[in-house]
Amino acid sequence: MNAFPTESARRDAIAARDRAADGAFVYAVTTTGVYCRPSCPARRAKPEHVRFFATPAQAARAGFRPCRRCRPDAPPAVSRHAAGVEAACRLIEAAEEPPALDAIAACAGLSRFHFHRVFKAATGLTPKAYAAGLRARRARAALAAGASVTAALYDAGFGASSRFYAEASGRLGMAPRAWRDGGAHARLRFALGETSLGAILVAATEKGIAAIDLGDDAETLLARFQARFPAAVLIGGDAAFERLIARVVALVEHPETTADLPLDIRGTAFQERVWRALQAIPPGATASYAALAECIGAKGAARAVAGACAANRLAVAIPCHRVVRGDGALSGYAWGVDRKRELLARETAAAENKP
Repeated sequence: MNAFPTESARRDAIAARDRAADGAFVYAVTTTGVYCRPSCPARRAKPEHVRFFATPAQAARAGFRPCRRCRPDAPPAVSRHAAGVEAACRLIEAAEEPPALDAIAACAGLSRFHFHRVFKAATGLTPKAYAAGLRARRARAALAAGASVTAALYDAGFGASSRFYAEASGRLGMAPRAWRDGGAHARLRFALGETSLGAILVAATEKGIAAIDLGDDAETLLARFQARFPAAVLIGGDAAFERLIARVVALVEHPETTADLPLDIRGTAFQERVWRALQAIPPGATASYAALAECIGAKGAARAVAGACAANRLAVAIPCHRVVRGDGALSGYAWGVDRKRELLARETAAAENKP
């Protein structure tokens, strides 16, 4: 469906130089004989001199020539650079240590400064942050497979153990050896409970709440938790922890409220950017994946944003239930679409009843 079906919508897109309109239509200027993309930076023409065409081919058949600035007859810049960015990602992934920016840019066929901007626009991350996230994922996988800490850090591309240990607690939530051993010697407090949305499991490290899991029954939640950390020291909640659980349950029952919960958030740099943006969405409001991507400066990375939402392990506290499809319809939710619908309904009702 054309997102710019009316002449008014198209004129607004041209006035805003909206890149989202590129590909939906082109416009021609009768006084110059040139046709452009909606996002063209050229000086705006008077409305009475503008004609609209669905495709560049139609504009060409009408006798107009393509603008040399915005090149409306060529693929969009994002598409032209996509292959280069993909090649750069493969180069980073294949390298034992993060390659120099000049080498990555050369792989993409761009200058280092232009490449840095293009890469961030396409992935939402700088090349350095992308490489750091990749190293962290490799280290987690190696430790989970039973590799020694030394082998894991060098295989993941950390040039020095000091850098690995400096990043480890923030990315793993516990010491690297404990992660490798399924949480061995790590102390994880947890508690099971019931909410109106089903069973709930809350687990916390010394830093804060690391998991809020919802499900149909407590046994399944507990089995899933134990499988992730089979060797951890699992500690039942004391009175202080029970009070914390009560606050989590209250948040589930009343998702429109603000709960200042201590959270132990663990993810890639991109995931954490998405999760912070999720926490900024007001109760009762929703945002599309595309809008969220644009909010964090990663326009066009809607699919990556959806992946970050799916990786969230803190139900309701990081409110990924407030993200919907571009047409407003509910999309997948790790804890079930029915729960997502109910959480949004509660927030909407609370907003409507607010004095």
